[in-house]
Amino acid sequence: MRHGKKFNHLSRQTGHRKSMLANMACSLIEHKRINTTVAKAKALKQFVEPLITKSKEDTTHNRRIVFAYLRNKYGVTELFREVAAKVGDRPGGYTRIIKVGNRLGDNADMAMIELVDFNEIYNGGKKEEKKAKSRRGGKAKKSETPATETSAPEAAAEETTDSAE
Repeated sequence: MRHGKKFNHLSRQTGHRKSMLANMACSLIEHKRINTTVAKAKALKQFVEPLITKSKEDTTHNRRIVFAYLRNKYGVTELFREVAAKVGDRPGGYTRIIKVGNRLGDNADMAMIELVDFNEIYNGGKKEEKKAKSRRGGKAKKSETPATETSAPEAAAEETTDSAE
């Protein structure tokens, strides 16, 4: 029985699973978004979120703890510099899993896992720019410019017809 055993073993032995999650976490920190299977994405979320929480307080002790999990000094540096700066005020939920369909080869459920604060589309940065524009003012300018352009060719056409008669 597996009472009280919460994490997914992913059909791998302990050493392989820890190395795989460490590599995936470093890739996620470096690229801010990766594609993987749904099961691996859920396991990675449980693996990486406590590390991001540790990175909010930049101490030598926290860096050593995170390095023991990631085993990549560039990943640790990126996590404590860029990622921690963006997620400093967020109380949790640093990653988002979006299901993207099935893989062609074996029909496995695929997902995209990403860091929430690094996605500009969902954060609403572009929506504020659209609100600044006024629709009414844009239509008035467009209606004035075509009117002057159409009146000039019409006037030229009338002159040519008058001179031809």
